[in-house]
Amino acid sequence: MIEILMAYEPWTRLAAFAGVLIVMALWELRQPKRQLSLGRRRRWPNNLGVVVLDSIVVRVLFPTAAVGVAVACEARGWGLFNWLALPKGVAIPVSVLVLDLAIYLQHVLFHAVPLLWRLHRMHHADLDIDVTTGVRFHPIEIALSLLIKFGVVAAIGAPALAVLVFEVLLNATSMFNHSNVRMPAPVDALVRWLVVTPDMHRVHHSIIRSETDSNFGFNFPWWDRLFGTYRAEPADGHQGMTIGIDKFRDPTELRLDRLLTQPFRDDKGVRPLASIPADKTAPRSRGV
Repeated sequence: MIEILMAYEPWTRLAAFAGVLIVMALWELRQPKRQLSLGRRRRWPNNLGVVVLDSIVVRVLFPTAAVGVAVACEARGWGLFNWLALPKGVAIPVSVLVLDLAIYLQHVLFHAVPLLWRLHRMHHADLDIDVTTGVRFHPIEIALSLLIKFGVVAAIGAPALAVLVFEVLLNATSMFNHSNVRMPAPVDALVRWLVVTPDMHRVHHSIIRSETDSNFGFNFPWWDRLFGTYRAEPADGHQGMTIGIDKFRDPTELRLDRLLTQPFRDDKGVRPLASIPADKTAPRSRGV
């Protein structure tokens, strides 16, 4: 079973990625939430180029990825759930929840620590938000995120199947909640109790600092509500809000080379996490 899981893990993730990307891209075309300020031809090649680079970095530096760490820990009996000999029916869903909480906390950390924010802000500097924004992360951030994930997987002894499920879920929900799609308000109000919706996460990409530092969840929305980082709507509304970061408004910043060098090009893009919960009347961010 483990050998089969390891053999098909990359293809399972690739198939899920391609399937969700196509579905969300078609949904965006048919029912867009916002008018894009720039065409897809200008943004998509660069955003998807980052995905290709991220994939190469991950495969070169971490050939077995997080699933491989889980397999190794399982074989050696390492980690809390292996020590407790929890049945798989319990260990798998609990592992998915713990990993999702870890990603939420990591996301908060990447906003709070100036050095980490320099890496993460590349994700926020997109001038529009759509399905490709959900996979636009700096390769160094991806590498650091994987190391954190490895530590959590080893500490809790997450089953390999749970890690694979989580990885596929994280990638799919990231593309879903970054998508520029329109959902009926009653449907969104219901769905956001179960999973982070596009309207919920879009607030996080506001140019207003207090809104940027809210709605950190990727998969499950419960952590934001539990830790007081939830914001229901942007102050200017979804049609009136501005996406991105003040400092990076020039469309040339969307080029792949500019994306990759962005964390290293100045020292003005660092700031501590805003107070949470933040006041909706907080001024727009400057120099971030």
